[in-house]
Amino acid sequence: MNKKNIFLTGAPSSGKTTVIKKVIENLNHPANGFYTEEERLDGKRVGFLMKTLDGRKGYLAHQDIKSDFHIRRYGVSIENIETIAVPSITPIKSNIIILDEIGKMECFSRAFKQAATNALDASNIVIGTITFGGDDFILEIKNREDVEINEVTMDNRNSLPDLILEKNSNLLNT
Repeated sequence: MNKKNIFLTGAPSSGKTTVIKKVIENLNHPANGFYTEEERLDGKRVGFLMKTLDGRKGYLAHQDIKSDFHIRRYGVSIENIETIAVPSITPIKSNIIILDEIGKMECFSRAFKQAATNALDASNIVIGTITFGGDDFILEIKNREDVEINEVTMDNRNSLPDLILEKNSNLLNT
């Protein structure tokens, strides 16, 4: 069975978002969603930005954000998750949904978990990244029958974008 939800996983800094960005650049089908990028200052990581495919952006987490939710030294912005990421992954027509990522930070938001589940349950193709380990929610996603998981490694990260684009066009043409 062709699984319509294609996820990448891998160690931090393995290149998951780089693969997703290459996929986005080469998609020849309408898409919506978001991806995350590190923000660095003087070579040090200070936060994570969420960027939607339609041009909105905001901090997912930053060392200067005051929040009840933290991962290490980063305060997590639930408000930005719910006003930027959540609407961006709402299924639209037959668009491909980009979901980078289902991780610990995003999962502090109940609304995000619901939106991610809705996207996966829709008929749309979802291309995303998912954290390596994970809590019960993340493990549930990984164990879905319609989810395929590819681990990003040094050896395959350059070939993965083409592989995903090929799977994607096969799904669109079935």
